[in-house]
Amino acid sequence: MRTLFAGGQVFDGTGAAPADADVVVEDGRIVAVGPGLDGDERVDASGQTILPGLFDCHTHVLFADVDQWKYLQTPFSLTFYKAMDNLRATLACGITTIRDAGGADLGMKTAVEQGLIPGPRMHISIRMISQTGGHGDDWMACGVEIPFFIEYPGSPNALVDGPEEMRRKVRELIRDGADVIKVAVSGGVLSPRDNPKHAHFRPEELEMLVSEATAAGIFVMAHAQASDGIKNAVRAGIRSIDHGLYLDDEAIDLMLSHGTYLVPTLVAPTGVLQAAEQGIQIPEASLAKARQVIDVHRESFRKAVAAGVKIAMGTDSGVTPHGQNLRELELMQEGGMTPAEVLVATTKTAAELMALQDELGTLEPGKRADLVLVDGDALDLVKLGDRVTAVYKDGERAVG
Repeated sequence: MRTLFAGGQVFDGTGAAPADADVVVEDGRIVAVGPGLDGDERVDASGQTILPGLFDCHTHVLFADVDQWKYLQTPFSLTFYKAMDNLRATLACGITTIRDAGGADLGMKTAVEQGLIPGPRMHISIRMISQTGGHGDDWMACGVEIPFFIEYPGSPNALVDGPEEMRRKVRELIRDGADVIKVAVSGGVLSPRDNPKHAHFRPEELEMLVSEATAAGIFVMAHAQASDGIKNAVRAGIRSIDHGLYLDDEAIDLMLSHGTYLVPTLVAPTGVLQAAEQGIQIPEASLAKARQVIDVHRESFRKAVAAGVKIAMGTDSGVTPHGQNLRELELMQEGGMTPAEVLVATTKTAAELMALQDELGTLEPGKRADLVLVDGDALDLVKLGDRVTAVYKDGERAVG
């Protein structure tokens, strides 16, 4: 059965301007894109734009906010049932592929693959590797550990120190099903006892990390805020810098020369402050850091865009509400990208980052039929997520 999407405009993800065209899908694949096509079944796209399935390259579908005290009082298994709503909300705003930056495990990914629960296809990191005293260290000043993620089979504690501990942890995460390895190469905002301006892990530890990941054929993503941490990560061969708060000229030059991607998550610091306004208990030290980094974060992004660094969309959703992921697109435009560049970063470039460009990211014959229909002009990014009318994943209607 050939399904014809007709009557609308097509933004194919390559960066070309939207144009009047049809898309034909058969057996879960795109078979033709162009004007005047035919098919056995017609989907009316009049007044709409057809986009490739969108990507979010930094999300946390296992949690919906950063209220640690609430999670401490939540039954362990209930978190997984609630994650089903997060996955549905992510899919409903047009995101058909995600890179989960910590939390989702192999069972959750498999449940989506087997059709047991609806959701975007997933690359998972399982847990973020951190040094003692780093962004992922759950030690509190009172002397006890209060974990945000509980250790359990398939989701190990990921605190390591030294190259050999790093080697073993990377291998363990790969054994547990990780598609990508995530590491914290600096402090962060939500961890109250570390500093986003301080680099974490030494070069020899990061070199071991990348060596082991490369041997397994997978990439590394870095929670990276400090300038020195960013540079260490890029020199070690880490594929993406996520957040990138303190990007100086040397860091940007290194990213350009190494072909490193930036996943900006511009919406995240604002999301921390909005969560506090809604009554979620967040340490004052974390709130102070969130206030301090918003402007420098956005300025770093502007500099990276102007220099030509490769940008792939990511949100840190979980810190911000799932389903509101496309708020990030407006901030990317404010940071100097054209609307078309923003959409390419959310489709084609994101697919390249995740090494999925042969299957996804653009509307071309032979690729998987992930399609998103939005009312009106997709280059108008304001509240784009609210205008999604239908989402197709592998040619099957998933939402709408």
